[in-house]
Amino acid sequence: MNWDDLRVFLATARAESLTAAKSALRLDPATIARRIARLEEAAGAPLFLKSPQGYRLTEAGQRLLIHAEEAEAALGRGMGALSGAGETLSGPIRIGAPDGCATYLLPQVCADISEQHPDLDLQIVALPRVVNLSRREADFAITVSKPDTARLQAERLSNYRLSLAASRDWLAKHGAPADRAALKGARMIGYIPDMIFDAELDYLGALGITRVPLASTSISVQLQLARAGGGLAVVHDFALPTAPELQRILPNEITLTRTFWLVRHKGQTDARLDRIGALLSEGVQREIARLEGLAAA
Repeated sequence: MNWDDLRVFLATARAESLTAAKSALRLDPATIARRIARLEEAAGAPLFLKSPQGYRLTEAGQRLLIHAEEAEAALGRGMGALSGAGETLSGPIRIGAPDGCATYLLPQVCADISEQHPDLDLQIVALPRVVNLSRREADFAITVSKPDTARLQAERLSNYRLSLAASRDWLAKHGAPADRAALKGARMIGYIPDMIFDAELDYLGALGITRVPLASTSISVQLQLARAGGGLAVVHDFALPTAPELQRILPNEITLTRTFWLVRHKGQTDARLDRIGALLSEGVQREIARLEGLAAA
């Protein structure tokens, strides 16, 4: 069993199809299938359940995956040691994040890192779902829940605050709710209830609100709806400096706190990623503190 065969195995396991693995490996599907068959013959067991829907790992495949990722990690650490920790960082790095973080925090953070390391290519993937690191959609993911799996490692980035807010025009027309109980009759802006991909994002549910007349999968769209006078929304405090039209509502009664986590695959531990992770962590913490300070002022 050689590294080339393990590389084909890893790409197929992550892509879950020969067609999807094609771009990562730069091999045609027929060649990938032959390499998988050769690997299964050497292993003496089927590694994938093959169907028209794709390739799914068998129990034997799951066991091999653990060791293949350990081999990948060891290779990465070796390359990282050769590259030298003090050198300028280079090459592509993809960061997946929920759109609020991707829109209001990462641009400044990545711009600062790029200024220090001009040979580094930083890519921000903003998705209304959790980025799939196992399929190598990104090198890092920023999440609002700590992943519950041994295959990923998570580092607490920072807490952040959210507040209830509305535009001054909307408040002039409708008045501010007197208390938390009054919110049930107010016009609310939030996530589409059946498309919330993480329970930590169910801000309105935490307030006991079930009807959302204006909704979007994007927190950035929700902010724009509030700015346009659509109603009341729960918004990130770090986004408030971009929306001077908005005013906090019931600030002493309604404040939510959530946590960002920096997540990466355990098979990706090397000196280069360690350094980039440290830069991201420092940058996000600094930017949240800066923007929340502006919002408070």
